[in-house]
Amino acid sequence: MISFFADGELREGAPIELDEGALAHARARRVSAGEEARLLDGKGGVASGTITTIGKRALTIHVATVTRLARPSSLEVVVPVADRDRMLLAAEKCAELQVTSWRPAWFGRSRSVSPRGEGTRFQEKLVARMRSALEQSGGAWLPEVHREAELPEVMAAVTAPIRLVLDSSGTSLHDRISNNGMALLVGPEGGIEDVELRGITGNGWVPVALAATTLRFETAVIAGVAAVRAFQLGR
Repeated sequence: MISFFADGELREGAPIELDEGALAHARARRVSAGEEARLLDGKGGVASGTITTIGKRALTIHVATVTRLARPSSLEVVVPVADRDRMLLAAEKCAELQVTSWRPAWFGRSRSVSPRGEGTRFQEKLVARMRSALEQSGGAWLPEVHREAELPEVMAAVTAPIRLVLDSSGTSLHDRISNNGMALLVGPEGGIEDVELRGITGNGWVPVALAATTLRFETAVIAGVAAVRAFQLGR
């Protein structure tokens, strides 16, 4: 069944019109009027319905049923402002793995990267990538996406009680995983500077190791989030 992200309110028995992006998706999948479809609002709403019209500029679906799914356990990620393509890859996988909050931070080594993922237009592109990932993965919740900010400001905004920073010298990540709200902080390409790491650990973040080698930041983000979600699933 084809899935679409819907910005409008999902209401049983009501039609919902989707934009040209959804129309392009439908044409690529070669779906026709009369076929069933799934709608996601990114806030736990999941609807099923029937495609009623496929026009030149829009697509309409008649909503039959709407269910509300519980929000996943809190998993916030603090990521570096970094190479934009690598940030998009990490964001896509975070959406698939149901991260609840995406928080980009400026590190000392972020500013030497070019082209880097920053600004309003990049954020719009990142959210669009996350929505597409949600459609394909069948998830119900889109991460809360925050604007990039200085590292101390980002750390202060994190609400999770368990706060971990990925560092190859840390203890095992496995021993720290919980269902009670977690945050993972990943440094930039080239690593977290010593003064930054002292500030991070001084604010209560615990260093944990994910592998015996030094990982690229996007690998660390994806692998760290996947490890947390896999372990939580088994509990």
